[in-house]
Amino acid sequence: MAKLYFKYGAMGSSKTANALITKFNYEERGMTVWLIKPATDSRDGISVIRSRIGLEAEADVISKTDNLVDRFSARLRTDVIIADECQFFTPAQIDQLRRLVDERNIPVLCFGLRTDFQTKLFPGSSRLFELADSITEIKTICDCGSKATVNARISPDGKVITEGEQVFLGGNDSYIAMCHSCWRKRIARERAQRAQLSLSEI
Repeated sequence: MAKLYFKYGAMGSSKTANALITKFNYEERGMTVWLIKPATDSRDGISVIRSRIGLEAEADVISKTDNLVDRFSARLRTDVIIADECQFFTPAQIDQLRRLVDERNIPVLCFGLRTDFQTKLFPGSSRLFELADSITEIKTICDCGSKATVNARISPDGKVITEGEQVFLGGNDSYIAMCHSCWRKRIARERAQRAQLSLSEI
């Protein structure tokens, strides 16, 4: 029986590389892969999926209004679905992927982030935690050597940002994967520095 897989990790954990390697492995065995990505992710071009190590592939772009069951039904053949940046899909679209697993016996592998820069679940990721048959963490490390779990958003002047919109596209210049302890300590340190600077200006 086919399964719905959720493979998540912090920024820099090679999620996209894993997705593209998985695509290659299926295709090497003569299987047809439907590679999809949400329209929200346009960093590398609207229809391109590119990893930090240089792997890339063309993907079908899914808008928030697309019905994935309908899009699937319009295809001539699909043996497996691989979705990158799945945190940006709507909960309804995750439900549709679940339907494809159950009703069409199509394996679906979703790769993406678990939480945002405020450590809050993305809606798509939240629904995957509720529905996935298999949940796997793709691990990466913080500068301190501990496992990184936080996608810290960084300002142009190198400070940790704790407020703002949930979705802000960026790469290594905008995000750093950190452990929760280092993230909290850095926020506290930067706040103390700002407070001291304000006092010195009085």
